[in-house]
Amino acid sequence: MFSQVWHLLAAGDAATWHIVGVSLRVSGASVLLGLLLGLPLGAWLAVHAFTGRGVVVALLNSLLGLPSVIVGLLVYLLLSRSGPLGELGLLFSVPAMVLAQTILTTPLIAAVTRQIVAESWRLHGDTLRSLRLGALQRVRWLLWDCRHALVVAALAGFGRAVSEVGAVMIAGGNIEGYTRTMTTAIALETSKGDLPLALALGAVLMTLVLGVNAAAALLRQYAAARYGEGA
Repeated sequence: MFSQVWHLLAAGDAATWHIVGVSLRVSGASVLLGLLLGLPLGAWLAVHAFTGRGVVVALLNSLLGLPSVIVGLLVYLLLSRSGPLGELGLLFSVPAMVLAQTILTTPLIAAVTRQIVAESWRLHGDTLRSLRLGALQRVRWLLWDCRHALVVAALAGFGRAVSEVGAVMIAGGNIEGYTRTMTTAIALETSKGDLPLALALGAVLMTLVLGVNAAAALLRQYAAARYGEGA
């Protein structure tokens, strides 16, 4: 069995690496969108005091535990023929999977960003107020100041996206050669008894997840050593 696993990986089996490629493209796109939405949202929540901010922060933290199958169901209803966006014909497509994963990664990135930027705001808030910077300028300055630590938010979002199965299974349909990702393929091949392919994809997935976690830890250590604990 393990010789078959090695053959699938080392011989460059086209089907196996196509599945890996789909996973990386979908996860990468969803993390990019999650950063575009989550970074400014998290920084804004860290800097601006307004009535109901505690409720918004609590809601954001609650979304961290949002079940992926619920997200997949919501995207399915949104993009199905009878749904509000059904005319776009995006159900069971890569964009549908990206949308589902973006919904999952954005709260995580925003929550991590809020925590990091809040610490920087605590340290530099008085200085920024004395400079009479506008709200947008404050957010931009703080995001730049925390740029090294915020890489961890991006890596956390990628780890969440690449290991997700429920939402992409429902939104993408697990179509062979098109929307099949590593996680959905592992679930399918295990149920079919094709363990070599499932193990090969599992090995790639574990390598990616461990690599992301190791990179996040190293970046935090580097930032703390060079720029201080708040970096």
